[in-house]
Amino acid sequence: MNDRIVSWHAAPSKPAYIPPAGAVDAHCHVFGPMARFPFSAKAKYLPEDAGPDRLFALRDYLGFSRNVIVQASCHGTDNSATLDAIARSRGNNGVPRARGVAVVDPDITEIDLARLHDGGIRGVRFNFLKRLVDDAPKDKFIEVAHRLPAGWHVVIYFEADILEELRPFIDCIPVPLVVDHMGRPDVRQGPDGADMKAFRRLLDSRPDIWFKATCPDRLDARKEGGAGDPWDDFARSVAPLVADYPDRCLWGTDWPHPNMETEIPDDGHLVDMIPRIAPTADLQQRMLVSNPTALYWAD
Repeated sequence: MNDRIVSWHAAPSKPAYIPPAGAVDAHCHVFGPMARFPFSAKAKYLPEDAGPDRLFALRDYLGFSRNVIVQASCHGTDNSATLDAIARSRGNNGVPRARGVAVVDPDITEIDLARLHDGGIRGVRFNFLKRLVDDAPKDKFIEVAHRLPAGWHVVIYFEADILEELRPFIDCIPVPLVVDHMGRPDVRQGPDGADMKAFRRLLDSRPDIWFKATCPDRLDARKEGGAGDPWDDFARSVAPLVADYPDRCLWGTDWPHPNMETEIPDDGHLVDMIPRIAPTADLQQRMLVSNPTALYWAD
C-alpha cells in the first residue's frame, strides 16, 4: 500500500443553506499529518494529509461553528492526531471548538481514559466493518463501556445486514449509544423498507440511542447501486426518520470522506441536504445545535 489517497473535494461549492448559529459538524475526521502522526500499520487505506487547518477552514466556509472529530480507522488506537486537532480548535477565547470520539485498545487504563477526557474526548467508537478492522471483540468492548468516564457514550459503526446479530451486544452497552450513518441502510428501499424498519425497532428498544443522519454520498452512491448526487433516495428515506426522532438525530459532513476517492462528494451539496431531511427551523436547530451540544458539550 504505497499510493496515498485523496478523498475530498479540492474546491467545494458554497452551500445555499445557511446553518443556524452554533451549528455542529458532528462527524468528521483528520488524517495526519503523517510526518507527525504516522498511520497505523494495520490501516486498510493510506490517505494524504487532511489536518486540522484544512478541516477548520472548511468548517468556516460551510457556515458551522464547532466539530466533533471522530478517530479515523487509519490511525488505529493512537488518538494523537484527533487530540491535536481538538487542541488546535481553540478560538480567541481559548475555548476549544471541537470535541472528539476515540478508538481505544480494550486494555486501556483509567489513567489514559482520564487523559482522553481532559483532551476533549467524550465517546469511544466500536467499528464492526470488516473491510476497515480485523478484530471487533464484543466482550472486551462491553468491558470498556463499563469503565468509561462519566458523561461519555459509545459510537457504533456497522452495516445493516448485521444489525440483528448485534442486538444482544447493543443491549449490553450501559451508556448512551450513537449509531454512525444509521447503520448504513439500503436507502433505495425507501422509508418503509426492511432496513429502515429494523433500525426503527432498534431506536424504539431504548431511549438513549442516537443516530447520525449522514453520508448520502455513501448510502446513495452510484458505486453502491444508487443514483448519486443529489441523492434523492437518501432524502426520501431519511427525512421521516429525522421527523419521528427529532431529539436523537445528529448530522456531519464525514469530511475528508474516507475511501470515497472514486466518488468524491461536494461538501456544499452535502450541506444542502440538511433542509431536505430536516425541513423546519426547529428540526434544524435540534439536529445541528441542541442534540450535539447535549451529547458533547454537557460539561
